Amino acid sequence: MLDTTHKHLILGAGFVGLGMAEALKSASIPYDQVDVSDDIGGNWYHGVYETAHIISSRKITQFTHFPMPDNYPDFPSAKNIRDYLNSFADHFELRKNIELNRQVSYVRPVENNLWEVTFDNGEQRIYKGIIICNGHHWCKRFPTFSGEFDGEIIHSKDYKNPQQVRGKRVLVIGGGNSACDIAAEAARVGAKSVLSMRESVWFIPKTFVGVPVLDLIEWWMPEWFQRFMAYVIILLTFGKHKDYGLPEPKYRIFDKHPTLNNEVPYYIKHGRITYKPEVRHLDGGEVEFADGSRETFDLIVCGTGFHVAYPFLPPELQRVEGATVQCYGGSFLEDYKGIYYIGWGQARGGAGSLISAFAPIFTRFLKLQDEIKIPMGLVLKKMGQQLPTTHLEDPQKIFRELKLANLFFQRTVQKAHRIDSQYSQFENHPLPPLLQKLVSKT
Repeated sequence: MLDTTHKHLILGAGFVGLGMAEALKSASIPYDQVDVSDDIGGNWYHGVYETAHIISSRKITQFTHFPMPDNYPDFPSAKNIRDYLNSFADHFELRKNIELNRQVSYVRPVENNLWEVTFDNGEQRIYKGIIICNGHHWCKRFPTFSGEFDGEIIHSKDYKNPQQVRGKRVLVIGGGNSACDIAAEAARVGAKSVLSMRESVWFIPKTFVGVPVLDLIEWWMPEWFQRFMAYVIILLTFGKHKDYGLPEPKYRIFDKHPTLNNEVPYYIKHGRITYKPEVRHLDGGEVEFADGSRETFDLIVCGTGFHVAYPFLPPELQRVEGATVQCYGGSFLEDYKGIYYIGWGQARGGAGSLISAFAPIFTRFLKLQDEIKIPMGLVLKKMGQQLPTTHLEDPQKIFRELKLANLFFQRTVQKAHRIDSQYSQFENHPLPPLLQKLVSKT
């Protein structure tokens, strides 16, 4: 067995995993990194369709300390992002620590606050800590249908290129960014494009007066002001929902992950996309909707999102409630040290800039964790932090909080040691190996 007890293991080599790896390397924290795919890039390598473009701009999506090339457009393509992530890995020499085609089947705490990792080939290693960056765009969520459909039903993650919808009568279910992109693609090359939404969404334009909308938001803007600004931009750009035959959304902007899309309203006005309410019943080649209408389709695409999932963790470490992971500081548990849940939140764009701000202070917390017995999550709880109630995140609020955390970090260090002194020797509670757990269930 390799001696890895002095290292952390990063699970995943996508956007978040690579950003965290660079931060650990910069902080001289030893680590290994594994990814189940045969190349780096995560969802941008194996998940998105060929014609995808980011919804947040280049400016806020790039890592702050590693700008995207000047010849990239404001909204880079999937290929642009793949090339960028490869350049990032090469520039910071991250590849030597990455093992590809490595699937983790089980992670458990063992004695001495260490962590045992079992791979699908049976290999086991012991690590100091586990940094989970496995993403949240892979565990597909499907709707439950009544009836049977004679055509093909796929998830939006299974959609890869326009040939899949060319000449077909296509029903897209969902109002998120992928669903709207695919509905627009079907409007261009399909025989019919219908967009079914259980409830209407706010369509936010990607640009306003020539500027990417998310670039208009400044760090000092509270969420209520951002929401007001979004309402004004929508009204000035699109008008009202009734102008498109759409019902008014029943939620406030930002109470759900935003849909940035100009094309759906455009194609509705051109008769290339038809809106329908939710699906009521499947009947052979036909679909019945909640308004009683029926349409014939060849293909149904479910743009219905994903589950946040950690299939390699035992039940005791499954801390997901809905789409929200119950941890402090976005990463830390109060009852186990050495395991960190990264990147599960849904921010309104700006992955790279958020990672660039978060990762350096995370490494400071890792080093502080080495100085104390108790988990960092318990420290943050005792300092008054609350568990999150939503997976939706305001990037500007995160930036403000991270600036304050950096500014007052030495005070956090002092409080951490004071709280730590109030506890006797802390030890993670070891959990049984996978084989033992399986045997105990039979």
